[in-house]
Amino acid sequence: MRTSRLTTALRYGVATALALVFLLPFHVILRNAFSTTQNITAPRWNWLPDQLNLTNLDSLLANDSIGIGRAMLNSAIMATLQTCGTVVVSLMAGYALARSTGWAARVLLGMTIFTLMVPAAATFVPMFIITAQFGWIDSFRGLVIPGMFSAFATYLFRQAFLDFPVELEDAALVDGCNPFTAFWRIVVPNAKETITAVGTIVLIGSWNAFLWPSLVGRDATRTVQVALSQFMTSQGVRYPELFMGSLIAIAPMLVVFLFLQRFLVQGLTTSGLR
Repeated sequence: MRTSRLTTALRYGVATALALVFLLPFHVILRNAFSTTQNITAPRWNWLPDQLNLTNLDSLLANDSIGIGRAMLNSAIMATLQTCGTVVVSLMAGYALARSTGWAARVLLGMTIFTLMVPAAATFVPMFIITAQFGWIDSFRGLVIPGMFSAFATYLFRQAFLDFPVELEDAALVDGCNPFTAFWRIVVPNAKETITAVGTIVLIGSWNAFLWPSLVGRDATRTVQVALSQFMTSQGVRYPELFMGSLIAIAPMLVVFLFLQRFLVQGLTTSGLR
């Protein structure tokens, strides 16, 4: 009994220490968001600012050249469209790979998994050329459509559908449903945990994307991550506005993660990644 209590205490101690380490960057962002430049760059570290500087938010919102409000809206539109598109495309692709047993399906599955080993930055040049030829530069089509297919999401859906009983689909077909109706009315509602998990992962990834939006986006479609990078110039870094903007940019995804974390764990569990 004593050994069990000691083990439990040790586990909680390690978990608490790791949680504090993971929360340290958020504390730094929160502290610096309400600090002055002198406090941020001071050689002596203080866990709390000497005095709360509430003017950083006013300076950020009043900066028309950055347009943080418009950038937040652009990020929300891009992340929402890309999440919906990726979930629908990966959902159907994962189902097709789970139900197909021929050699062609195995080849497609191998090619899909192979794309996970290719660095995303390696495909940016050909994707940018194709996007430019379609005339999608500085448009939400250019931001969203090239990233709508996710090999990782497709694999998660395939693993989830492999555990789904085929007998339920056969019963729906016997009752008069066609395969398309059986998929959307029987299979999809029973995969809501995986859909929520994939949607959460894609949403956070789309919101935090920087490299592709910086290549395709311009003034009209500038996202919040690209807008924040403008605080770092060759003349220096405007730390107070940068950290305040980072705090504002983190807030929506933090709320989404805290609200959907239970579904995220359930979805990854039911997808077969145990």
